[in-house]
Amino acid sequence: MREIVQAEAPVLRGVAKPVPEELFGTEELARTIADMAEALDAQPEGVALAAPQIGIPLRLFIVRMDRTLPPPPEGVPQPPPEVEAYVNPEITKTSRKRTAADEGCLSVRDVYGTTQRHERATIRARRADGSRFTRGAGGLLAQIFEHEIDHLNGILFTDHAENLFHITHEPGPAA
Repeated sequence: MREIVQAEAPVLRGVAKPVPEELFGTEELARTIADMAEALDAQPEGVALAAPQIGIPLRLFIVRMDRTLPPPPEGVPQPPPEVEAYVNPEITKTSRKRTAADEGCLSVRDVYGTTQRHERATIRARRADGSRFTRGAGGLLAQIFEHEIDHLNGILFTDHAENLFHITHEPGPAA
C-alpha cells in the first residue's frame, strides 16, 4: 500500500503536472487511482486524496463520495464505497460567498483549523477513460474540490487556515 506523505515532503509543495493524454484509458492510470483509493480506504477519517499525497506529482484526485454523506441511522447499513476520480481538474466557477469551514488533511496529521472556502464550486475534469465532465457542488464537496485543487498547486490548508490546533492522541493500552 502507498503511504500518504506528510507536509515536509517536497512533492506537496510543487505544482503537479497534467496527466498526459497517452495515460487515459491505461492500466497505469487505473492502478494509480486504485493505489490512491487503497491509501484513502485505510484512513477512515479521510474523504479525498490528491495524487501528490502519495508521492505522484500528477493533477489527479479522488473523493470517497459515500464518506461525504451523513451517517445512516442506526440499523441501516453503510453505503458501499464509491470513489470518484477527477483527472486534470480545474475549478471553472465559484460562488461569491465564502464560509468558514473546519478542515484537516491526511498529509498534515492531527492539525486542524478554519479556512474560508466558497459555498459553491463548479469543476471541470476528466475521468480515467478520458471522457470529460463538469460537476457543481456545494457545502462539503465544494470545500473538498478547493482543498484538493490546492494540493495540485502545492498549497496546504495550513498556509491559509486560522485558529490552527493540534490534537494529540494518548497511547492506548498495550495489546
